[in-house]
Amino acid sequence: MLLESLIPYLPTSLAETWIFVGAGLCITLLVYAIFIEKEHRQDLIRFVGTGGLLVYAIYIDNLIFTIAMGAIAIASLIEFVEILTGLHKHSPEDLKRYKKMTRTKHISQRPK
Repeated sequence: MLLESLIPYLPTSLAETWIFVGAGLCITLLVYAIFIEKEHRQDLIRFVGTGGLLVYAIYIDNLIFTIAMGAIAIASLIEFVEILTGLHKHSPEDLKRYKKMTRTKHISQRPK
């Protein structure tokens, strides 16, 4: 069959096609969420992406994938709600510590 090694199961109906296209878009959303700087937007995009992949996992009847996507979706939703309600905050001391942990010296500033 054409493209059988790439896509072992080709959709036969319009509904199946939309499920596969939606899964592809949700994968793109999950990757995009990594590059978002604002935490609340990152959580919201991650929630939408995992929600769509949760629907796909239920459709293909894969228990482990379903549990993983459900757990990530719930965690993203909880963190988003915490940010909206003001429960999720970073203190100035935390931010200074994070900066110090990730700060790297520029090549021209390194001792020779």
